[in-house]
Amino acid sequence: MLEKIKKSFRSASSKNGSYSVGMIALVICMVIVVNLIAGQLPENVKSIDISDNNIYGVSKTSKKALNKLDKKVTFKIYAEKDSTDTRIKSFIKKYTALSDKISVTWIDPVLHPAALTKAGVEKDTIVISCKDTGKTKSVSFDDILVSDSYSYYTTGSSSASEFDGEGQFTSAINSVTSEQTEKMYYTTGHGEAAFSDSVTKLFTKNNLTTDEVNLMMTGEIPDDCDLLFMDAPSKDISDDEKTLLLNYLKKGGKVFIILGDPEDETPNLDEVLKEYGMQEADGYIADMQRSYQGNYYYIFPEITATDDLANNLESKMVLMINAHGLTTTDPARDTITTTAFMQTSDNSYAVTEDKQEEGTYTLGAVATEQITSDDSSDSSSSQTSRLTVISSESMINSQITDTYTTLENLDLFMNAVTANFDKTKNIAIKAKSLEVSNNTMQHAGIISILTIFGIPLVILIYGFMRWWKRRKV
Repeated sequence: MLEKIKKSFRSASSKNGSYSVGMIALVICMVIVVNLIAGQLPENVKSIDISDNNIYGVSKTSKKALNKLDKKVTFKIYAEKDSTDTRIKSFIKKYTALSDKISVTWIDPVLHPAALTKAGVEKDTIVISCKDTGKTKSVSFDDILVSDSYSYYTTGSSSASEFDGEGQFTSAINSVTSEQTEKMYYTTGHGEAAFSDSVTKLFTKNNLTTDEVNLMMTGEIPDDCDLLFMDAPSKDISDDEKTLLLNYLKKGGKVFIILGDPEDETPNLDEVLKEYGMQEADGYIADMQRSYQGNYYYIFPEITATDDLANNLESKMVLMINAHGLTTTDPARDTITTTAFMQTSDNSYAVTEDKQEEGTYTLGAVATEQITSDDSSDSSSSQTSRLTVISSESMINSQITDTYTTLENLDLFMNAVTANFDKTKNIAIKAKSLEVSNNTMQHAGIISILTIFGIPLVILIYGFMRWWKRRKV
């Protein structure tokens, strides 16, 4: 019997079988080694985002902020990890891997119910904190996977329509590590437009607090006002308000005005603009060269912004509809410098019912003036007044910004807002749509490099060894 067993192992079929088993064992060992090596790679290297609309991608803005992070930040996640939405788990892992200053702790609220009470939060919440500043900020999972409330009211059910992981995390980190707080007041009493939800969220993400002020009622601009905003007034300001604005600017104040469609003439507001080298052109602007599909009143301005105004602009595609135009004039003082950052082509017209004036028109401009107090000769104590003017409310109108999400209207707008603050940069990241594009996979997520290269590697090794065996034969 023993001799028969020995003979069976000497047969050709037995030798081939043994060779195959050994070859398979060798391949498995090599795959294990590759897995061990790949497991040591950084998370952002060993995974690739194939999700629709790149929801797991991290922008240059966030990467710069994380590279400059000089304080330790903690992510405490109060949620059951196994039941947490895969999109949220994957993004947390990918995002926090970009900085060694960030530590992550998962706390199961089922196993540790007292932890929620102690932290003062509900389950499915991320508490982002910085020990150095003592600041914390909570981010709910509902802030990351944003539901379509409109769909809920119309159909009775809702699903996530946006993914806002990057925007929420970058804003929270900036909030808990920063010592800087800015306050913006927006005027009321002149038929001003209301900020859209998209704009309000971007203000919040930049840690910019907002409040309203009626200058006719208060008779003054609040002392803690870092920026005074007037959004598309439909009525003129009063003589007293004009004086208030001009005096505020002459003392180093910051004012941001978006022009609207006034019911009547606005001589007082016009005088404020004129003092700082801007004059509104009559009618609406039609651009024969830079228009949307031949509609000359749908304008793609030439973006001439530089420095902070041009921060992180990639396509420089901004759409403005039925916009008024500005022409630059000599300002009231030689110390004032007026610079356009959006303008039409030279093949444009200011169109009224009676005439068409050809020219190049400014659609956005900034006027600055260095202010030094009379009782001080120290230039270091001087301030810079700043008047920013955009010629059309369509720049931030939700019908444009929410419909054409790839445009950079809000990016340029927020750059223009934060440029008023010395220590604040625009770090607001827009939420990413979860709508499914044609011929793409919805929420396919992150795939490992082992998935991409592991299987082909096994096939390659197996094929090589088969070839080697035949070669020897």
